[in-house]
Amino acid sequence: MYKDFLAAAAIVLTFVMFVPYIRSIHQGRTKPHAFSWIVWSIGTVVVFFAQLAGRGGLGAWPIGVSGVITTYIAVLAYRTRSDLSITKTDWVFLAVALAALPCWFLTSNPLSAVVLLTGVDLAGFGPTFRHAYSHPRDERMGFYSLGVARNGLAIAALEQYSLTTVLFPAAVGIACAAFVAMVAYRRAVESAPRRTDDGRPGAPEPSE
Repeated sequence: MYKDFLAAAAIVLTFVMFVPYIRSIHQGRTKPHAFSWIVWSIGTVVVFFAQLAGRGGLGAWPIGVSGVITTYIAVLAYRTRSDLSITKTDWVFLAVALAALPCWFLTSNPLSAVVLLTGVDLAGFGPTFRHAYSHPRDERMGFYSLGVARNGLAIAALEQYSLTTVLFPAAVGIACAAFVAMVAYRRAVESAPRRTDDGRPGAPEPSE
């Protein structure tokens, strides 16, 4: 029963995270990097099935729900032309993500796919980190803050703990925490008045 409650709480928190984020995309206030969300959607869905194979049980379902929603956000980001900048590195991330299933099939071990996709998911944060560093007000800090809590609940709800079931949510939770810290720092830097040559306060630093 305790695990059931944690899994349900994690799923509810998933919707609490994503509904305002999706609404802000529709309103044009948030401009997610489309390619990052494509990579994340592929990775999250495959990790969900890997967690089920690793007997993660109810704790895997928050990741499964996230997989469906991230797929929707990837489509939405592309349709709204939020941020379609694509580099060669982005294509590498996508290729590696697509290679996870064959890797799982060839090794008969879901852990190999989870390790691969966790690395890809973290690397997929690269374009979003890059964009948010230059434009820290384009992303919602609350969304990623909730991501830290949601992944913590998902880990607590797992029925069996192993690298296969724990690695992905733990790594993503840590990445979300790092992202929030970076955006908070960049917003503080932008808001702080700059000093002129004579030492007097000047205008805040503009975004690039």
